Amino acid sequence: MRDPLSEDELLLREAEKIVTAIGRMFPGLCEVVLHDLRDPEHAVRAIESGLSGRVVGDPATEIGLARIQDPDFPDVLQNYPNRFPDGRPAKSTSIGIRNSSGAYVAAICLNLDVSALGAAAAALTALARTEAEERPPAETLRARTLDELRSAAAEFATARGSVSPRGLRAADKRELVRDLRDRGFLQVKHAVPTLGEILGVSRATVYNHLRQAPGETTAYAGASLDDGRRAVPGR
Repeated sequence: MRDPLSEDELLLREAEKIVTAIGRMFPGLCEVVLHDLRDPEHAVRAIESGLSGRVVGDPATEIGLARIQDPDFPDVLQNYPNRFPDGRPAKSTSIGIRNSSGAYVAAICLNLDVSALGAAAAALTALARTEAEERPPAETLRARTLDELRSAAAEFATARGSVSPRGLRAADKRELVRDLRDRGFLQVKHAVPTLGEILGVSRATVYNHLRQAPGETTAYAGASLDDGRRAVPGR
């Protein structure tokens, strides 16, 4: 049983107030986590706006373990790129807390969901763009990437007035899947399961969206997808 009067416990108790206050100031936008580095197997002591799906009692992250193992680990890691389990981009900051002996006992981590900001930036860019004349589609002579797939999905959602692809209507999700297929994004390894995570649907649903609709031309029959299946209409 922990001694509630110990210095380490006092530091954690005070840090917990900070985590609660910051998390409740930015609900749904910024996940704030307090890690108890004395217990790496159950490090998550408090969490607000749990955007990553973690809960109290979950283990420490790689950065938390690195802090435990290295007393010279930086006190603050500021604004480094990160990603939530469902693929949404994040901007993170990790703040180590030392006791009077100089040992790390805790860390406060902030994970800001920047996916909505990216969609807003894309919307503003689209709003400000002007075109003197119609231009043919740009041809890309290199392999697509999963990050480009995520960006393309976010741009599509923005154009439909949604802050994220998950918020699209079912018909729009179907249109997005087929648009990404036609643009070559589904040739990327792991594209289908990644797209399922982005849309908040199962892999089977993505394949259902790819099935040929009555009267649709067979533009993708025989096209090999990332997991080796064949996208054959009606199957």
